[in-house]
Amino acid sequence: MPITRRTALATAAVGLSPWLLSACSTPPRTTAGQSPAPKPTLPEVGIYAAGPGSAFLPYAQGVAAYLSSQGLKAQALESRGSIENLQKINEQPGSLGTVFLGTAFEAVTGTGSWTQGKQHSNVRALFPMYETSFQIVALRASGLSNLAQLAGKRVGVGPAGGPAESFFKGLIDANKLQTQTVAGTPAALAAELLAGRIDALWQGAALPIPAIKQVADTADAVVFGLTAAERNAMLQRFPFLSPASVPANTYKGQTTALNSVAAWNFVMAHKDLPEADAYWITRTVLSVADPLTLHASAGPTRAGNAVNNTVAPFHAGALRYLREVGVAVK
Repeated sequence: MPITRRTALATAAVGLSPWLLSACSTPPRTTAGQSPAPKPTLPEVGIYAAGPGSAFLPYAQGVAAYLSSQGLKAQALESRGSIENLQKINEQPGSLGTVFLGTAFEAVTGTGSWTQGKQHSNVRALFPMYETSFQIVALRASGLSNLAQLAGKRVGVGPAGGPAESFFKGLIDANKLQTQTVAGTPAALAAELLAGRIDALWQGAALPIPAIKQVADTADAVVFGLTAAERNAMLQRFPFLSPASVPANTYKGQTTALNSVAAWNFVMAHKDLPEADAYWITRTVLSVADPLTLHASAGPTRAGNAVNNTVAPFHAGALRYLREVGVAVK
């Protein structure tokens, strides 16, 4: 498939560390009784991810590098995140995308305002990535340390139209607050916060969230979550989310655990991605002996975690592999 993109990143092993190069040269495991995996039929695939400073982008780069090392040329592609990724893969049979399950729920059901009622019926799940939770960071000098204090403040919320923005707007609406939201890439918003041009930054990703960690490591900052009442309001607004906790010392200066909400992320594809390729990609990624060789956040990228997707149907090729290894998914 010819890949259309605004930016192509990290194709094969160019610029990778010797450790990752060594890991990528190790073939995936073959479970006893399984026949050798067929070779992919596509010449290349693109993996829509997100922008600089996001967690999706380096994860997609790691997966792309590994797939390339195993025989399928793959590229991580910049995007605005889950919403754009779902729109792309719903229309493009040969592309993949990193997707937050909360946004996938909105896409599949057509209930998110961004869908304008359109059900994204071509979307299929391949394999689990990791769990996303949400936190907020502000500079300590601002005096901000809880959600209620953000009333009237400028809050960075990630790319315009992205899931972080959507969930933040749902959160403040559910808690009857009004703020000024500011869109941009996570890295750019972290810089805006450090420069004092915005008051706080809201982000969701695997822990620690890169943009929030950048702020906490660079300046005297306060990372905070939600009160029990705020979290309950968020869960009522978005029932596909679940309660989560951020352990103490996840970020510099964070001495106590934080309440949060979370949901899983999955790599997804169009239903017409050739079954042989969906099977090969899913098997290749989930057969890695140590998922951390893909990326530091990929520890939960294991077949058993596929059961956490009850939102989007699995691709027939992914379903075939998961059933071969005994994972009970539908």
